[in-house]
Amino acid sequence: MRQVQPVVIDNVRIFDGTRTLGRGSVEFADGVLTRVMADPAAPASAPSSASTEVIDGAGRTLLPGLIDAHTHVFGAESNLELALAFGVTTELDMFMGPPDATRALCAAAGARVDLADLRSAGLLASAPGGHPGHAMPDLPTVAGPEQADAFVAARQAEGAHFIKIMVDDGAHHGLSLPALDRATVTALADAARRRGLRTVAHVSALWSARLALDSGVDMLTHLPLDAAVDDAFVRRTAAEKRVVIPTLVMLEMSTPKTSRPAHTGRSLADDPRIAGHLPAHARTAIAEGHEGLCIEPASPGQHFTHALSSVLRLHRAGVPVLAGTDANYRPDRACPVVHGAGLHAELALLVAAGLTPAEALTAATSAPAAHFGLADRGVIAPGRRADLVLVEGDPTQDIRRTRSIEAIWRGGVRFDREAYGKRAAAS
Repeated sequence: MRQVQPVVIDNVRIFDGTRTLGRGSVEFADGVLTRVMADPAAPASAPSSASTEVIDGAGRTLLPGLIDAHTHVFGAESNLELALAFGVTTELDMFMGPPDATRALCAAAGARVDLADLRSAGLLASAPGGHPGHAMPDLPTVAGPEQADAFVAARQAEGAHFIKIMVDDGAHHGLSLPALDRATVTALADAARRRGLRTVAHVSALWSARLALDSGVDMLTHLPLDAAVDDAFVRRTAAEKRVVIPTLVMLEMSTPKTSRPAHTGRSLADDPRIAGHLPAHARTAIAEGHEGLCIEPASPGQHFTHALSSVLRLHRAGVPVLAGTDANYRPDRACPVVHGAGLHAELALLVAAGLTPAEALTAATSAPAAHFGLADRGVIAPGRRADLVLVEGDPTQDIRRTRSIEAIWRGGVRFDREAYGKRAAAS
């Protein structure tokens, strides 16, 4: 991390990743938070040196850098820059290859402060001829439990930060495909656990969510749209300390609109706080795109309200819920779930499901950091990375205030959002 001028953000409301500390002062230097003072009665703090930059945070809230717990970067640096432009300082990628390119992009993202940082599952585990391998003949697959250990070992050798497991029969894409069975998913989860790797299971329906739970995976991503999870599922998920990444913005985009108001995700294209910093092709994708959705074509048997109900029930039972979007946009792929911007819709949908705004913010900061082992970020505290987002107003009261971004720091270096907006407008 390069040397940078010390910065103090003074007289600012601080949300530390778990709670609001009140008005206070945050100081950072050389990419690390050095002092956090929160006292509503305290006077403005004096700069630690004459070279310190002091920023008045009156009327603003300081947040930890946001973490998107489910994305697909497709090897595109531009997606990581787009994410950072909306305050997402870390992305957790759930499937990318080839391994050499994935490793190189993770290294570049770790070294540069003009991109969101990146962790990736690399190549995912799926059944031979299953989803998505039926369209990717070179993708390694897992034919049975006896191949699970070698698969996980290979991914770890390639640099995977966690293991992604597909439990999907292709039905949401109008197909009938082989899917991993319980014995194989269990073997994958066990092999990953022996190597200190977390497991994330893609689930497509109630049957696959139950299979993933039965198999001992650490986290489930997506939620069933064919039915809400039942009491037994909720109790077991909580008791076994599993984690859920619902990807509500992707699920909302993928289901028929029915009688609901306009899609929260689609409405980003009309919000000047978002649209003003989007490249034209990304704005068009949000408004009109249909590529990369998790149900193609949309089915009347799938209801977004089931996912909202499941989130609330799981959350009330104490199951950790993480904010993840399943963003898989790129300039040549008109997926309406766009990097960075999509997380602000996810936050709004988590609140619509029943989380408080502060709980939704936790789902995008300290919670994903804790559950993915990112101990250096996600919290505003001395010694943590200076990944920060300064917003106008109070998003702990109005979650849409996360869109009113005043400044972003990645590793203590301020991202030039104005310059990015100008480049985006010209693209």
